[in-house]
Order: sequence, then structure tokens, then C-alpha cells
Amino acid sequence: MSGFLDVLYQISQRLSKDNLNSLKFLCVEDIKKKKLEQIHQGTELFQCLIEMNKIGPDSTEFLHYLLGHIDRQDLIELLQKFERDGPAGLNDNQPDVKEREKLDAAFGVIVENMGRDWRMFARKLGITDAKLDHIREKHPFNMEEQVREVLRVWQKSKGKEAKVMDLIEKLRECKMNLTADFVEKELDSMKNFC
Repeated sequence: MSGFLDVLYQISQRLSKDNLNSLKFLCVEDIKKKKLEQIHQGTELFQCLIEMNKIGPDSTEFLHYLLGHIDRQDLIELLQKFERDGPAGLNDNQPDVKEREKLDAAFGVIVENMGRDWRMFARKLGITDAKLDHIREKHPFNMEEQVREVLRVWQKSKGKEAKVMDLIEKLRECKMNLTADFVEKELDSMKNFC
């Protein structure tokens, strides 16, 4: 949790007064008006959201939503770095460096080649329908970002057990053989390059 709090602190430090007011407005359905009036810093707002279980180290979707609506891509990238790398020195639950490189390459190919059946693929990866609906709402009209988010959620849930071969297997189970072939071709080109 301390790594997550560090990220929230960094985000809070970079929020302008207008940003904070916009975030408070977006939380008006979740936090009572009187409480919102008492909030003068991002850390205070984040503390409320943590207490309400709206955000947490394993539940960052709402925070992504908030930061996206105030157009702070720089802060979203900071949050994504935390999600990808975890707090410094606590990367025990991440695949090794070689596997992460393969996963990054596979993600790029899958995002580029995934069609309208991305939800079927996501279900094969074990992503729930509720999570899929949230991803679709988070990235409306942007299928590539929806697929990228599915892959990120899958990798996070698998931790160090995330393997490219599992992705290829699930693609083939969904009859997405061409995309699976492209992923294998990309992996082969990585071997030849090294």
C-alpha cells in the first residue's frame, strides 16, 4: 500500500487548483457536498476515495477515469508506471525481464490486430464481464485502448505467471489464428535480432 500512497502523493503534488476542483466535481455522486467542501488537497480527496474503497493498489480504474476526465495524461502515465512496475524494489510478482519484453511485443501485435471479438478473447483470459464493461466505459470508441487495458489487467492478475504462450493459446482457442501467427512471428524476429 505504501507504494500506492507514494504515487497518490506525487499525483496530488502535480494537481493544480482547477484540477482538484474538477476532480471534486467528478466525485459529487460519491462524496457528500459538505465533505467535498472540506477537501483542499489531492491527498485528502484520495484518502476519502480509499476509505470508500473506490481506489486502492489493486483498484485503480476509478482513478484512471478521474485523471482522464481532467486531461492529465502525464498523471495517468505515472499511475500506469506504478501498475506496471509496482513500487520500487517490490517487483517480485512480475515476470522476468525477458518474458516482459516478449509480453510487450505480443501486446503490441495483439492490439494492432485484434478485431471486434476482443471481448471473447478477454473472457478466455478470465476477465469478468463487469470489468469488461468498465474498460469499455473507460475507453469509449477506442478499441485499441480497450484491448490494451484488457492485456494490462490480465498481466497484473497473473503476476509472474504471465506468459506469452498463454496468450497465443487463448488466441487459438478463440480461432484468432492469424493474430497468434503474427505474435509468434514477432517473437521469432526478436530471437533472430538478439
